[in-house]
Amino acid sequence: MRKPATEEARRWLDQAREDLKWARRLAEEGGYHIACFLAQQVAEKAIKAFLYAKGESMVLGHSVSALAEAAGQRDERMGEKRDVWAILDGYYIPTRYPNGLPDGIPARVYNHKAASEAVELARDVVETVADLIGLQEG
Repeated sequence: MRKPATEEARRWLDQAREDLKWARRLAEEGGYHIACFLAQQVAEKAIKAFLYAKGESMVLGHSVSALAEAAGQRDERMGEKRDVWAILDGYYIPTRYPNGLPDGIPARVYNHKAASEAVELARDVVETVADLIGLQEG
């Protein structure tokens, strides 16, 4: 049996928030490449929460840009953020695999600045979604 839209949205947003907590910690403690990847995951999950809240029954895909574009069809404010959040898609593969980078490994390429900026973008996605669907923390 399918869960009510708000309940499914809450599950996805709760997981995004939990992942955001750990992305912050990794960014602070030097796990920069993993923080960047996790920031992409946070955004993906938060936007999926938005789409579930709007009645989607199955949300597939991993691209923050594509998901935000789909969400923008439901609320223009989501579409307006698409270009800002899309940078997170660049952290989906290269942050995890050496063959995603020309001559290095992710652990030695990503830095504090990249991780901090990625986490800040992820935070913006979570807060925007929470505001738009009325699922603030607490």
